[in-house]
Amino acid sequence: MRRHLAAPALLLPLALLLAACSGSPSASTSSAGAGGRTDGKGSLTLNVGDQKGGSEAVLRAAGELDDLKYKIHWSTFTSGPPLLEAINAKAADIGAVGNTPPVFAAGANSKISVVAATHGTASGEAILVPNGSPLKKAEELKGKSIAVTQGSSANYQLIASLKKAGLGLKDVKVKYLQPADALAAFTSGKVDAWAVWDPYTSQVLESKKGRILTDGDGLVNGLNFQVAAPDSLKDKKKSAAIDDYLKRLQKAQAWVYKHPEAWAKVWAKDTGLPYEAALAAVKRTNGTRVPVAVDKNVITSEQEIADTFTDQKLIPRRVDFGDFVETRFNGNLPPSTSKPRSYHKES
Repeated sequence: MRRHLAAPALLLPLALLLAACSGSPSASTSSAGAGGRTDGKGSLTLNVGDQKGGSEAVLRAAGELDDLKYKIHWSTFTSGPPLLEAINAKAADIGAVGNTPPVFAAGANSKISVVAATHGTASGEAILVPNGSPLKKAEELKGKSIAVTQGSSANYQLIASLKKAGLGLKDVKVKYLQPADALAAFTSGKVDAWAVWDPYTSQVLESKKGRILTDGDGLVNGLNFQVAAPDSLKDKKKSAAIDDYLKRLQKAQAWVYKHPEAWAKVWAKDTGLPYEAALAAVKRTNGTRVPVAVDKNVITSEQEIADTFTDQKLIPRRVDFGDFVETRFNGNLPPSTSKPRSYHKES
């Protein structure tokens, strides 16, 4: 993604990890290569697709890569869509994405299986306005210009927020922009609002460049996913390694909640995000996640997203999201309706 000098106070290397929530295939391309770091011992290698400040960083910070009995080969991608393309092409066994890329992959009939989920708060999914904006509620967005990344979770959140306010996309001036371009447009006053996700939300708030007009709580499902290649699941040894890998991620997520400051330091270093914005994003969104079962509620919620994007003609065909789900790793995980963690008492 291009960087812009129009917003010097805001760091932009975030584009490397934030497009995880993007469902637009044009968002960015993979930076995966053959020279990725390999962890662990043994003859089996698990090929994991990752993003900056993602699974490898949190597993390493939590000490969950110290005693692996199999190898992990990490390939770094700049967004969820090309990561899922790699899984579809059998170039990766598993990888982490947001709630929207699997919907678009399903629409393209890709060979993917959603195998694990986490549920977090959706308060980081927000419509932001500049501090000096006269807008006070979502109903006042009528006729206003709003930047959003097409096909992203923010795109869905915008549609849902407008619907709640009695409006539709036709009632506003939508500017489909990638995050770096949207950030520049927002800070230079070229748009009235910006529909986006954390840690962009926290970055804007911490830099005093804007405020939240409305957020996604109650409108966006707050789900993130681990997605695997179906052929890898058919291999008994790789399936066992994937099971172990998912359990380590669960432990690492629990570590994040107990050590938000430590994780924020690692996350900031990995991504170039200012520490204060990283910590705010951890407490608002990233650290609130709870591992949950990939159950009927998950399927129903994702189906609603898929149907919404199909209606908007962003997905070319109707899909049955349940056809792209594998539940064997649910174990004793709580249902997806479980409440995410909150830092409100600790803050």
